[in-house]
Amino acid sequence: MAEKLTTYDPAEDLSSEEAIAVFVAEAFETNDAGYIAHALGVVARAKGMAQIAGLTGLSREQLYRTFSERGNPTLKTILAVMNALGLELTTKVAHA
Repeated sequence: MAEKLTTYDPAEDLSSEEAIAVFVAEAFETNDAGYIAHALGVVARAKGMAQIAGLTGLSREQLYRTFSERGNPTLKTILAVMNALGLELTTKVAHA
């Protein structure tokens, strides 16, 4: 008998501010711009894309498009979404 598999949506597991912060921090640690954008899109969906759109002044459609697989968000958009999510971008000295 074949098992029925379902699609996993990480947005369903991001129910706390701490989980969201860890998820985004780990995305930034990859240094992969595409993955970072994807992670921010996942978090925006978890929080409610309409809510994030209202807080950023961007349309839901624009946010979905920007954080899609082919999206390429600007730094301005990334910072606006992070601010709406209650997250801030910080830096630290990289150790080789």
